[in-house]
Parts: sequence; C-alpha cells; structure tokens
Amino acid sequence: MSAIKWEGVYSALLTPFDADDHIDYNLFEINIQAQVDAQIDGIVLGGSLGEASTLSFEEKKSLLTHAKRIVKDRIPVVLNIAEQSTKEAMRIARQAEASGADGLMVLPPMRYNADKTETLEYFRSIASITSLPLMIYNNPHDYKIEITLDMFAELEKIPTVRAIKESTRDVSNVTRLKNRFKDRFKILCGVDTLAFEELVMGADGWVGGLVDAFPVETVAVYRLLKGGKVKEALEVFRWFMPLLELDIHAKFVQYIKIAATETGLGSEYVRAPRLKLSGSERERIMHTVADAISKRKEILGHLSAATMATALA
Repeated sequence: MSAIKWEGVYSALLTPFDADDHIDYNLFEINIQAQVDAQIDGIVLGGSLGEASTLSFEEKKSLLTHAKRIVKDRIPVVLNIAEQSTKEAMRIARQAEASGADGLMVLPPMRYNADKTETLEYFRSIASITSLPLMIYNNPHDYKIEITLDMFAELEKIPTVRAIKESTRDVSNVTRLKNRFKDRFKILCGVDTLAFEELVMGADGWVGGLVDAFPVETVAVYRLLKGGKVKEALEVFRWFMPLLELDIHAKFVQYIKIAATETGLGSEYVRAPRLKLSGSERERIMHTVADAISKRKEILGHLSAATMATALA
C-alpha cells in the first residue's frame, strides 16, 4: 500500500472504452504510464470524469486491480465512491480496501438531496467500516449538496477524513478552510480553471481533468507555483486555459476524451447515455485542442531547460 500525502497533482482518470463498449485496458495502461512518467502524485479512479455513473461494481473493482498492478506502490491509487445508497457505498469501500486501494474519494449521496444530518451520517457510515483515508468531494455546483464549514467541523472528528476536494467554485473557500482548520485537512482544487488561484491561496494539491491529456504541463504548473516561479507558471497556465475550460462543461467527458485522443492517451468512445461528439460541436473542440497543441512547444520553449528540470524534478 502506498501512503497518501494528499499533496501535488492527482489525475482524475478517464475510463477508456472500445467500440464494443468494453473497457480498453491497453489504453488505460498507456494513460497511467504517461501519468507516472510525468511524475504525477496520485490517480483517482471512477470519478465523474471516469464516467462513474455508468460503471458496474465489477468494472470499478477491475479498474482498481489493473491500476494497482501497473503502478505497484509508486503512487497512491484512490477509488471514487458516488452511490445512491449508504449500503452500496459501504460495500464498495470494503471491497476497495480488500483490493488494495490506498484511499477513497467520497461524494455525498447521489440523486437524493440529503440534509446536513443525513449527509454527515452517510460519511460516518463509510468511515466506520474502512481504515482507508478519505477525501471528501465538495461540489455543490454539480451535486447540489454543500458541505459547509460547520459540517467539516463534525467530519474533523473522524481521524481518517484527511482531505477535501474543493469544487465549490469559490476560491475564497480555500482561505476559509485554512483559517478554521489550519492544516487539519489537505485541500485539493477540483476545478481546472481555478487551480492557479487556489494553489496560490494555499491549496495543497490539484485533482485535474486535462491532466489526462497533458500530464507534463499540469505537473509543471503545480511545481513551478510551489517553487515560487509564479511568472513561469502563469505563462504555462495562460496557454492552458482554453483547454482547462473544457473541464467546466456538461460534456466535459467527451471534450477531455478528444483532447486525450489527440495526444495519444485516450479514445473518443464514451458510454451511453453519453454519445461521441459530431458535427460543428466536435469541430469546435478539435480546433481548440489543435490550436493549443500547435503552440505547446513554443510555450514550453520559453521556459529554460533549468526551470523545467526544476519543475519536473
């Protein structure tokens, strides 16, 4: 088992499918290896970007065992839990630990707008049956349940709740969390377009989406910022922004899969009810990706070899 620091860049991995709607494990391995080669700090399986709602329990378990076989103990592997029932969430947590997961990312209950008491009890129930460290995913924009500061004060009492994936889209929430809880929780930005600001405000890490297609650039932004090279990080981030904006659209899975396909790390196949892009929409996304790729070497070339070596050391 790999210890989790809950710092750095964590890849919210895509789930690649083939033309017959089966998981493409060869492509899955190619993507993971690219992440490892870029010196990523961890991977998250079966999240929103990983099309969690369409994956069976057995598929999630299989993704986990394949990922652990590939990375061994070089980086931590985190499994996402996004379930409709507490019973199923607890079952997946038990199986995840038995199958070698290093940690869990946990969303509030799905589909039901649970109140404060119900949401906290859901988290407590999951924590009660596993020793794995937990990262709580706070995304009221998409999932309609906000985990407030007062709720985190209750979760603070659970030793295995270690981190927060901050996706409220309010960058000032990083400061609120740090003011109230100091370093009790690690905070990881969960919205690609806000990563620069949140890291400057003191976030400990970044759970990225476009990292699936551009792992080197994502790691470079993080390490340049944490190394105090703000100007250099900003130059890369400004180039990155049109791509990062693909992460904040309802079709972010299709969009990011196109980006990963164009960099050789994915395919466009998605699982229904999602459908592959077509027509002018696909052309628009392809243009955005192609334009960024055409400027990629130029942007990185502006940074000295020594700077990039430091960023990726």
